Amino acid sequence: MQKTLKKIVIILFLSFVSFMFSQETQQIYTFPKIKSSITMPVRIPLAEVSKMVNSSVKDLIFEDNSYSDNNNDQFKIKVWKTKPIRLVGDVNNRIFIEVPLKIWAEKGIGTLGVYAYQETTFETVMYFVTSMEFKNNWTVSTETKANGFKWVVKPVLDFGKIKIPITGLVEKSLKTQQAEFSKTIDRQMASQLNFQQYAVLAWNSFSQPFKISDEYDTWLKVTPVNVNIAPLKFYGDAIDTTIGIDVFTETFTGIKPEASQPIRTAMNFSFVPLPVESFLMQTTANIPFSEATEIAEKTFLNKEFDVRDSKVKITDIKVYGEGERFVIEAQTDGYVKGKSLISGIPVFDKAKNKIVLSQTKFKLKTGNILQKTASVLFQGKIVKMIEDEYGIPTSELESSSQKSIEEAFNKEYYKGLKMNGRVFKIEPSKILVNNSGLTAVVDIQAGLRLIMSSF
Repeated sequence: MQKTLKKIVIILFLSFVSFMFSQETQQIYTFPKIKSSITMPVRIPLAEVSKMVNSSVKDLIFEDNSYSDNNNDQFKIKVWKTKPIRLVGDVNNRIFIEVPLKIWAEKGIGTLGVYAYQETTFETVMYFVTSMEFKNNWTVSTETKANGFKWVVKPVLDFGKIKIPITGLVEKSLKTQQAEFSKTIDRQMASQLNFQQYAVLAWNSFSQPFKISDEYDTWLKVTPVNVNIAPLKFYGDAIDTTIGIDVFTETFTGIKPEASQPIRTAMNFSFVPLPVESFLMQTTANIPFSEATEIAEKTFLNKEFDVRDSKVKITDIKVYGEGERFVIEAQTDGYVKGKSLISGIPVFDKAKNKIVLSQTKFKLKTGNILQKTASVLFQGKIVKMIEDEYGIPTSELESSSQKSIEEAFNKEYYKGLKMNGRVFKIEPSKILVNNSGLTAVVDIQAGLRLIMSSF
């Protein structure tokens, strides 16, 4: 029993040590929250709005089957929609609507209850104009007004020698129906032009963190905080706007962060001339000491230099970390036989596009230099050589980071909603020393958009 308990304690202890070690290696750097912006262009084709209106309007728009109503007008009428209702945008935030109609009419002519009836069929186009206001609670307010008729063939009753125009009588009925039809259009516009759904869709698209690098096991979490929108722009065939979402980006390595809670309703937005498209984030890339040592060997191994008319040769070299400092250990032979330790804080040199050493320190372990002057001269030469010539190129690191980011930014994570992004600028900002190598904290400036594939 005691042996079993002892084994359990050992297993728990090892598990705890393993967990702590993994936490230490995964959380080398705590990423800050970075204020950023995402844009979502929204285009609503007027053809789609037209489909919506057409689906709500039956082919038979109106009929009057009574001769005796309307003060015994002895008039019957039926009005049909002959073609789909068409919508055209106007630069003054208006939509022009045209409704092609076929009209059947029958009119009785006579006195003292004796009438002769004659029917006729003709066509007209009924016009409307809709003004639209987009409110900051995501609702759309429209006001549709009648905008006249265009007669394709004017209505005339043909009684042989007598032809009676009934344009005025028909227009009276149509004007009544236009007023009702205007209310129908406004109801449909208000219910169907729901921009709230786009904002909620865009917002909730980032409720789940997504992986931006398999190689470095890196996750990006985007937390929306605010919504802006550009004023609606009307074109002949579409309505455009751009939704801008202010977000915080956070980068995590190792463990996938917890998802955000989705929303059902978007907050009120602010109107802006044009939402900012500037997506900022950070990620990391690791450079093992083995790679750093290989660069040092290619640069310095078997290299000779002069000290007081004598030769010094670098016979061995390796790279490792010591606290926050990056150490290059060079074994030399010749005039100076021993071990030189050149350590420094690794930084990114923008001009060289390399990681180099700054704030260097020197330590020499040797027994064959007798003169202090020679020691100082040797130190000056080898330190300057290391500072000038040693550097870890970052171009490959930057291109691989850009590739993985852009692959993550150009996917359809949700049906009908695709991310589209590209990296504008990528640059290491901090270089951290850890047990196995260097970790470069990479600043990324990108453009990130959400594109809807359908209305």
